[in-house]
Amino acid sequence: MAAEGEGEGGAAGGTAPAGATDRFCDAIDRLNSWVGKGFALTIFVVTGVILIEIVARGALGQATRWANETTIYLSACAYLVSGGYALAHRRHVRIDLLYDRLSATTRARLDLFTFVFFFMYVGALIWVGSTLAWSSFLEGEGTGTPWNPRIWPVKFAIPLAGLLLLLQGIANLLRDLGLARKESRAS
Repeated sequence: MAAEGEGEGGAAGGTAPAGATDRFCDAIDRLNSWVGKGFALTIFVVTGVILIEIVARGALGQATRWANETTIYLSACAYLVSGGYALAHRRHVRIDLLYDRLSATTRARLDLFTFVFFFMYVGALIWVGSTLAWSSFLEGEGTGTPWNPRIWPVKFAIPLAGLLLLLQGIANLLRDLGLARKESRAS
């Protein structure tokens, strides 16, 4: 780690070339930022769909068959895959009351310990989500409503979310352990 007032590379005012670990972490940050921002734009589509539904019901007296499920599916996908974005920006809930008072060594040990549980969680998301999504795809599973859209695209968002979370969790852990540049390149 660079001393206070020094550049990233440790030399006053200088910057060392990024190592492979830094480049990996930066790439994961950029990926999650890109995906998070992209899916954030779905709020405009959701808003448009809701406005269409309001006009269809109010002015035309006829509700749409697709608006409700479209808003739910788009919102669910955005919620799921934006977890990596939130993790890249350290926006998930964390209790810092005790954590910040611990020594750097103890924090690193705690980070490693909790990463085991994080890994089990995202591993389950990836494994179970993939199984559910693939089965849904093979069966052509629909929702059973009058519109009956295929549900597998939403189910595929589950393992994708798990993968994005896992990659960002690894990048954050590498930074927390001092194996990569501390500051995130997420924008």
